[in-house]
Amino acid sequence: MRKRIAGCLVVLSLGALVAGGCAKKDLVKQEPAPAVTAPAPEVTKPAQEARPEAPKAPVTEQTPVREPVVAQEPVRETPKAAAGDLQGQLQKIYFNFDSSDLSEDSRNVLTRNAEYLSKQPSVKIRIEGNCDERGSDDYNMALGERRAKAAKDYLVNLGISSERISTISYGEEKPVDAGHDEAAWSKNRRDEFVVVK
Repeated sequence: MRKRIAGCLVVLSLGALVAGGCAKKDLVKQEPAPAVTAPAPEVTKPAQEARPEAPKAPVTEQTPVREPVVAQEPVRETPKAAAGDLQGQLQKIYFNFDSSDLSEDSRNVLTRNAEYLSKQPSVKIRIEGNCDERGSDDYNMALGERRAKAAKDYLVNLGISSERISTISYGEEKPVDAGHDEAAWSKNRRDEFVVVK
């Protein structure tokens, strides 16, 4: 029995040596193969590196693809969006007591308003002339109309089409400040610019 065990051990030892020798030969064979095809593994390695990044790249590529789509949607809604933005940009102008003459500050504001309007040629506005509480109702309605017309004429001279501008007078009917002193009255003597389309 000892002879059989010793024989098995010898066979196992030889098998291990043969297997170990074969493994070394396989490793030697595998090393030259990559060395011969060294450019291929280098190309493969960047490709493998690109593969983990590849999921990132499509996400990045999808995001810019979506951004132009989102950017195009507001372009389709430009008249509405532009009207809201423009309404926020259009500034009021103010007048001296019993006057429809444009001050230098008012002309500067109208110039900025004209710049905004020229960027949105489809937008129409209404100029609302207002007065303080002093004077008769009829007088203030006429004064408010003169104030609105003065602003319209100035905008037309700056190149804004008169067809895009309407005017209305509210006289003393829409005060901003209900006070009864010069501080309140100076706020009420104004033209407001309202986007209507």
